[in-house]
Amino acid sequence: MEHLTLLILGAGWTSNFLIPLLQSSSIPFAATTTSGRTVSGVPTIPFKFDPANTPEEDLRTAISSLPAAKYILITFPLTGKGPSKALIELYNATHQSRSSSSSSSQEARFIQLGSTGIWGAGRTLAAPEDKQKVEKELAEKRGGDPWMDRHSPINSSNPRAIAEIELLSLGGMVLNLSGLWGGERQPQNWIPRVAATKEAVRGKTSLHLIHGEDIARAVVAIVTDDEEGDRWESGGGRGQRWMLTDGFVYDWWALLAGWAEDKKEGKVREQGGWVRELMEEEGVRALPRGMERLGRCYDSREFWRVWGVMPLRAGVLGEEGR
Repeated sequence: MEHLTLLILGAGWTSNFLIPLLQSSSIPFAATTTSGRTVSGVPTIPFKFDPANTPEEDLRTAISSLPAAKYILITFPLTGKGPSKALIELYNATHQSRSSSSSSSQEARFIQLGSTGIWGAGRTLAAPEDKQKVEKELAEKRGGDPWMDRHSPINSSNPRAIAEIELLSLGGMVLNLSGLWGGERQPQNWIPRVAATKEAVRGKTSLHLIHGEDIARAVVAIVTDDEEGDRWESGGGRGQRWMLTDGFVYDWWALLAGWAEDKKEGKVREQGGWVRELMEEEGVRALPRGMERLGRCYDSREFWRVWGVMPLRAGVLGEEGR
């Protein structure tokens, strides 16, 4: 069996952008879904990873049936202690012995897709007061600085962060992604959900985004890096956590004002009017607001610099109707 460059565990939304790029780049890959459905014209391997509810022997059998690959991209969230360790150790234990060649017998390199929500309260805490407490504690650790990068303190009590820390300790890499957009995921479509009232708009501050095409380009840069001197082993991959955004800090008020017209419906959105009222009430002279007002501002420059790639789909405001 061909030793693949990349195995995608959980071919979901991101794979709609990644699979076509892998194909056009002639990179050997395979992908799994729970049902074995076709994604971007490619049949996938049926596979479900549920260590809490799967007997160990059955889990070993399922993992051993997966193809051998140099890189394993985990697109679904792992939570708490245990799952990352189980997946990595079982995969390596069942695949290292398949080939006697030194290149094929090396341990696989695991990449986990995560969320930038770990630099805040995220969506794991139900009570608003708990979220406020976490946000305050993290802000104090940063000395009140609104800027944060991959080295900034994270919410280590977040279940996803716990699993990511375990994966990092085992030599994996984590790519923490900001707001996902592209294809059917359009930020304008989020407006009824996130800005349904004037008070909801009042509380909207910063927004960070990454397009599916740029996620795909980032992954391809990592898995095809051998010709560049193997950045994985020289400090860019093994045990590293990265923050991915398109390099913009968007002001929700500026976006809502810029999207005041709903072109599809042929009407004016009321959120634009609310923004103008709030600007008067809070003394905001022009948009976008300053970084101190926006609160949380992500600096993701280091990933793009280290891995020698740059985001191409940045500047969401001009994307409507594209």
